[in-house]
Amino acid sequence: MITVRINKMNYLNKIFLTAIAVVTFAGCKKLDIAPTDRFSDLTFWTVDVNVNNALNNNYSLLYNSSLYFEPEALSDNAYSPSGDLNLIASGNATSLTGKFQGDWASYYRTIKSVNIFLENIDQNKTLPAATIARMKAENQFMRAFALFNLTKWYGDVPLPDHDLSPEEAQVIPRSSKAAVNAFIVSQLESAIPNLPSKDQLPASENGRITKGAALALQIRTLLYEGNKTAEVIAVCEKLINNQATYGTYSLVNSYSALFSDPATNKTNNESILSLQYVPTIRTWQNFWDFAPRTVGGRVSNMAPTQELVDDYVMLNGKGIKETGSGYVESNPYINRDPRLTATVVYDRYNWVNPNNSTKTIYIKPGTDPVQPGLDEYSPGSQSASATGYYWRKYFDPSALSSFVSGNNLHLFRYAEVLLTYAEAKNSLGQMDATIWAKTIGALRTRAGFTDAAALNFPSADLTNIIRRERRAELAMEGLRVDDLRRWKLAEVTMNGFAHGAKFAADQNIDNGYIRTQQRKFNAQRDYLWAVPSSEIGLNKNLTQNPGY
Repeated sequence: MITVRINKMNYLNKIFLTAIAVVTFAGCKKLDIAPTDRFSDLTFWTVDVNVNNALNNNYSLLYNSSLYFEPEALSDNAYSPSGDLNLIASGNATSLTGKFQGDWASYYRTIKSVNIFLENIDQNKTLPAATIARMKAENQFMRAFALFNLTKWYGDVPLPDHDLSPEEAQVIPRSSKAAVNAFIVSQLESAIPNLPSKDQLPASENGRITKGAALALQIRTLLYEGNKTAEVIAVCEKLINNQATYGTYSLVNSYSALFSDPATNKTNNESILSLQYVPTIRTWQNFWDFAPRTVGGRVSNMAPTQELVDDYVMLNGKGIKETGSGYVESNPYINRDPRLTATVVYDRYNWVNPNNSTKTIYIKPGTDPVQPGLDEYSPGSQSASATGYYWRKYFDPSALSSFVSGNNLHLFRYAEVLLTYAEAKNSLGQMDATIWAKTIGALRTRAGFTDAAALNFPSADLTNIIRRERRAELAMEGLRVDDLRRWKLAEVTMNGFAHGAKFAADQNIDNGYIRTQQRKFNAQRDYLWAVPSSEIGLNKNLTQNPGY
């Protein structure tokens, strides 16, 4: 288990100030002699515990719960009234938008810390060589993951492959997205031999980077490039077919338990890499603003959309608008993909409390028989869901007060590998009943489908079926926005109104479905985020993305 025990950068700053004081006091001594009675920036890396603390610090910089959840509101899966998310989704962001600056700074902070680690670790002469090699490999992954996210959002970005001097930082140019991706893949290839497989990790090291995690990031990087389909398939097949080398992975029996049951969430064969949390030590609290108010939610900061709800198929595998689906608009949530109930809270939802008691969630105005007028959907309310939907996925029944959770957040899952494999095989015309059975068929079986019509290999519309399956399986994991962008569908899905449930006061507008936000997506501009204007002011060689 990786936990944060010390902030190495703050510690180094304190050491540096101490060293300055020592040098000032003992001015007659040579300035290149390190103190022998205390740590200094020259001796820090020779101490094993410092190296381990520095590694733990870099793990803490890898990602966080806000970076994980917020992208949902930038897709057609969710709506958020929050400032920057609202600005971006409505097409009103500029180069001054805070999230553009904040995310840029976060990823480059990680890269800076990783580069310091990689450039200094060899000063240590007491840790075993294999341990140092593994630590280097872990840091190569962390830098690759930060660069992956940077180029995903901003396109061409500066590529610091070493710790930049202040002078270098002011002139480093943008590298092409292709060059950054090539660097990412090469770094992962270099790291894999020095990483353990999942099966080699003791329980105390759950959450550390493995061969499987490096392959999963390689798959995602190649997939997002859009022109490396054969390479995507090859790396997927390593994880699927060569588990003796890369680790044993499989789907857990319960979709819901993977996110909510503390035991399954922490230890399972589906998670390839997860953000590690520990109750009372390292926690996240986003769910406080995702849950219905009647079960303790604070405000609805991000709500599922009707568009997401509509994309869950019926138990017979048909979309709700397909002939013969059996969908009934007046009773819309029955006979649907079980992952809908595992993910979204809808009107008259049967909420299971931590003590296994249940509560009916009345959302439609005027329907709560116990507290009339206090239904979950209140038009114009700043605390209620604007869409009439809330989240259930990632509900932690063992959470502390105010939904403070110690459950892990899954960055890479085996389910995603299966979905990517299916998509890549289909794009090359290689999807068949065998591939279907071990990818989409396996995911639907795990979800709870039993109808042969949903489980058997379909004869048509495979692309849309696979894309819909990906949406249902990965909802609320921050990946939908990436899919819309790489499929070049954002200009369609992110233009027009995002909708909520059929609770609108005027049932003649949009068939009675709530209008929440009018979204705008400019295909000539919005597939990339703006390079923060503050960064351009600091670096004369940075250029801006088109349209900003």
